[in-house]
Amino acid sequence: MKKTTLSSLIALVLCSPVYAADTIDLKDMVVTASRTPQARESTIADVTVIDNEEIQRAGQSTLVEVLSRQAGIEMSSSGGAGTVSGIFIRGTNASHVVVLIDGMRVDSATLGSTAFENLPIGQIDRIEILRGPASTLYGQDAIGGVIQIFTKKGDGAPKLNASLGYGTYNTKRANAGVRGSAVDTRFALNVSSLDTNSFSAIDTKNKDYNDKDAYRNLAFSGNLSHQIEAGHEVGLQFLHSDGRVHFDNPFNGSNFDSKADSKQYSFAVFSHNQFTDLWLSKVRIGEGADESRTYDEFSVKGGDLFKTRQFQLSWQNDFKLPVGTLTLLYDNLNQKVKSTVNFTENERENDGFVASYLLNGDAHSLQLSARHDNNSQFGSHNTGSIGYGFKFNPSWRATASIGTAFKAPTFNDLYYPFFGNPNLSPEKSRNVEASLRYQADNTSASATIFHHKIRDLIGYDDAFNVMNVNKARINGLSLSASQQLGDLHLGGSVDIQSPEDEKSGNLLVRRANRHANLNANYQMADWRFGAEATASSVRYNNASNTAKLSGYALINATVNYQFAKDWSVQARANNILDKEYALGLDFGGEPYNTSGANLFINIRYQPE
Repeated sequence: MKKTTLSSLIALVLCSPVYAADTIDLKDMVVTASRTPQARESTIADVTVIDNEEIQRAGQSTLVEVLSRQAGIEMSSSGGAGTVSGIFIRGTNASHVVVLIDGMRVDSATLGSTAFENLPIGQIDRIEILRGPASTLYGQDAIGGVIQIFTKKGDGAPKLNASLGYGTYNTKRANAGVRGSAVDTRFALNVSSLDTNSFSAIDTKNKDYNDKDAYRNLAFSGNLSHQIEAGHEVGLQFLHSDGRVHFDNPFNGSNFDSKADSKQYSFAVFSHNQFTDLWLSKVRIGEGADESRTYDEFSVKGGDLFKTRQFQLSWQNDFKLPVGTLTLLYDNLNQKVKSTVNFTENERENDGFVASYLLNGDAHSLQLSARHDNNSQFGSHNTGSIGYGFKFNPSWRATASIGTAFKAPTFNDLYYPFFGNPNLSPEKSRNVEASLRYQADNTSASATIFHHKIRDLIGYDDAFNVMNVNKARINGLSLSASQQLGDLHLGGSVDIQSPEDEKSGNLLVRRANRHANLNANYQMADWRFGAEATASSVRYNNASNTAKLSGYALINATVNYQFAKDWSVQARANNILDKEYALGLDFGGEPYNTSGANLFINIRYQPE
């Protein structure tokens, strides 16, 4: 991008007026499905919203655990708190999901995934999950979907909030924040900490590891915005998360204390300009980063460093037409890698141009999107999608869509010494799906069927060279429902799928044919009682399906008591039947440990 253009856009953000986005009640709206606010019930895509109330009910759960209890999502893990975790959406790879924090990417361009394990749940106000290909809106990597995380924002009279908790494994958690508004200025500042002894990552029955792989995290986030005049606002946002985890490396001596430092941060300035009643222009400029530094027996002096910095610019223009809304969007993504590994190339830039049309009528909904990406590394790529929804009556609605997506090869895939292949092509996908949805006052239900094909999957040939070697086929049916019966709320989901390598017919690594979640909550005066169940069928830890991960079923429970105005205490018991299960194997074929039965108690001050 030319420096003169960049300077002009920065000046626009800092000097021009902005539309006040908070005039829209996000409790009833979704923005990730189309990059424009729309009512939840009008979305064509398969979308889930996790609001602040649900996050608070989850107690001491991590972000990965909260996500894994949603329809269409599975997880993998390499140990306890802070160890590397993966999220699979509808059977696609962990690297096939775009993760945004307040609109900013913070993933690793070397690994191709996001460090969910180091993102603090205490900073999060809301999560939106978009399932299915979304490259037409979000560019590279959105083959499986998009997870957008919204941190806590200011609104209303200034208020303090705080919580403090303690649990099994000497786990200590604290959160505090202040947020609100004064005249035309909104503000929020939040800080959280987590410190736990955790447990040994590798199964101590078979290995001479008896240490506790501790984890600690300190994070803070904030935002500040000012309304210059009615409908015009400027602002800034930031998040920083810093963690250290100890882990077991089977290639080290048993007495060596391996550890890794992980940092994720993002900051941006933004401007939403309501130039006319028909034209809304939104600009965001900032940077997201992922940094890891590993210390083990074979690390270089100072630790092995992998750092990704991503400069991001987004300029979106929404035009209100006589029928529907037209969106014209420009995205710029510049990725730079710094490492103790000598990559032959350490920078690439992508320019994306999007045209999207959204119509939400009384009975008909239509969404059309087309995108052209020009990448300095692999050239041009085009994606598109079309979706249609029809409402039969106030309760019943059907939708159908088709879309394409792609994933860019990582810097490790392309340039890692001795193994990288600079001639790799992007992974490409096509997805077709249809759904039937029912919505009434106290009842909701949906059934979504999908067929997803991915070609040019990046893998290894027989000589362990990185190649475009595989094709994947994922057929699936996702069922979900919820019911309110007075003070009792019931909900759940069942996913039946076949995430398979098209050539061998084997299951893709660490993905199951069946996965289910059930939950129940009962409110009785100032008490709330909750129960959760999660179950998964057999998975495999390798492509040949010889390393088996047995199926499992877990039961969790929560109790919340509001003992005074603005004050509550909560207890959460996980894996109360103390089941042994594994979400992954190490390089030696040993299972990574997961937590046994554990308890966490938390006290919260939360003014309404």
